[in-house]
Amino acid sequence: MAKAAARHILVDSEEMCIELKKEIEQGADFADVAKENSSCPSSAQGGDLGEFGPGMMVPEFDKVVFSAPINTVQGPVQTQFGYHLLEVTHRED
Repeated sequence: MAKAAARHILVDSEEMCIELKKEIEQGADFADVAKENSSCPSSAQGGDLGEFGPGMMVPEFDKVVFSAPINTVQGPVQTQFGYHLLEVTHRED
């Protein structure tokens, strides 16, 4: 079974998500940005969600996590919770 590990940043608006993505692309540390901005409890761990399999996260998450390049920030990804930046840190297919 496929497994992946990822980290994310959850915010309320697409605009904020885009701004944070620019900061990271310009050299800001993903974990620091998550700690300062993410509304998810995972922000305390720099957005780290640990390892999970298909179907354990919302479908919009799974679609990105199980197809995106590793260590590349993806997003904004909209879910019922808000807007996410996602970074797949590990995946086994």
